[in-house]
Amino acid sequence: MTISTETNLPSLENLPETFLVSLENYSAISLKGAEQTSYLQGQVTCDVNNSSDNNLLVGAHCNAKGKVFSVFRLINRNSAHLLIQPKASICGSISELKKFGVFAKVDITATDELHFYALVGNQAASILQDNFNKIPDSLTPVMQSKTTTLVYVAGKQARYLLIDESQVLDNIISKVNLPTYRSTVWDLLEINEGFPQLSSRCSGEYIPQMLNLQAINGISFTKGCYLGQETVARMQYLGKNKRALYSLKTQLTQPLNSDDVIEKQLGENWRKAGDILTSYQADNGYCYLQAVLNSDLDDNTALRVKSQPGSSIIVQTLPYSLRAE
Repeated sequence: MTISTETNLPSLENLPETFLVSLENYSAISLKGAEQTSYLQGQVTCDVNNSSDNNLLVGAHCNAKGKVFSVFRLINRNSAHLLIQPKASICGSISELKKFGVFAKVDITATDELHFYALVGNQAASILQDNFNKIPDSLTPVMQSKTTTLVYVAGKQARYLLIDESQVLDNIISKVNLPTYRSTVWDLLEINEGFPQLSSRCSGEYIPQMLNLQAINGISFTKGCYLGQETVARMQYLGKNKRALYSLKTQLTQPLNSDDVIEKQLGENWRKAGDILTSYQADNGYCYLQAVLNSDLDDNTALRVKSQPGSSIIVQTLPYSLRAE
């Protein structure tokens, strides 16, 4: 069964009240075995010992220098740990996990057999209730219904992930009868929520605090040692981090260049202010950007996209405080 998807790219304000997103650009790394928890505990920023069948953790996988390979949402499914993330960051992350995993009783694989959909909007909960006996919520964010895993993703609006093999999900989606968008719309939602989206180009470039992981409960500062932990702790307690993740909005007349950067005005001149992690360009010309900039950015500083000098960037309010730890 083929599910048809919308080809238009609506702005954030023009999205339907309730809709679906086919997350064809998403997958997960699976860790399963007798030492899956103890091994992963020493590799990532979140406290894997707190993972259960019904909770959701956010974390990052870093190299020894504390630079982030991937940012993920961690759930348990069929007795395995799943690190849900864009496919773009999986290749680098899984190769590093396997490199050290040979010394532990754990099987590390990509979950190519699983597919992912998101159900978003005001009617999402009631639609799920019509199709499942129990649905997740803020207190119990992960639920299993037969073979389908349901995940509640907290944020500005209700979002739910549906995870299963394609045939099962297609049967569910066909009954729902909602507009279905490509995964670029999920990128738009993640930009709006301030949840970092790492491409393969950005992998290994930033420490977790530069991606606001400390503000979204993605770092445990009490769990003990893990790869890159010394750098992460030093940045936190010595206040050495000077960059942060921002959500930005502008209007563009042309598509972004692949090497575009954000510039800031200094007197009559313009200088590089930061790098773009991901972007979403709507059909009406609005462009939503996720970028890493200096954390002491002045509200009055003028920002633009380098390749389009006429652009004017507006910094969007994040749904969390950067002072959170």
